[in-house]
Amino acid sequence: MKLNAISPLPGSTKTRKRVGRGHGSGLGKSAGRGDKGAGQRSGFKRRTWFEGGQMPLARRLPMRGFKNIFKKEFQIVNIDSIEALGLEEVNAQTLMDNGLIRSALKPVKILGNGDVKSKINLTATVFSKSAKEKIEKAGGTATEL
Repeated sequence: MKLNAISPLPGSTKTRKRVGRGHGSGLGKSAGRGDKGAGQRSGFKRRTWFEGGQMPLARRLPMRGFKNIFKKEFQIVNIDSIEALGLEEVNAQTLMDNGLIRSALKPVKILGNGDVKSKINLTATVFSKSAKEKIEKAGGTATEL
């Protein structure tokens, strides 16, 4: 079998409409674009969100809620996961290297879930009260940046 001898199955293809080829074709004169306006002009792109000049849906719907643009997003780490690392010196970079946080540049908050048995010297942006208590009770230090 040769690739140039293959033809599609009968009925699987349609002949394309030849627009603007005389009034006998059924799509002559204005070529099915209607009369006047941007839609008739060449180069016109109808944007998917455009609603024909009607007030867009995004503007018709009421605004809801409030977005605080000054909110600080903390990366949260529990002390039990820090304890599992088995390190004595821990900072944002070591937490990132061990996969506990995504970025060493964003603020880190240490929470007090779990127990601390070994001495850990921790450096982070913020500590919860319980986390600070547990770290200092085990003989470590909790340094806030």
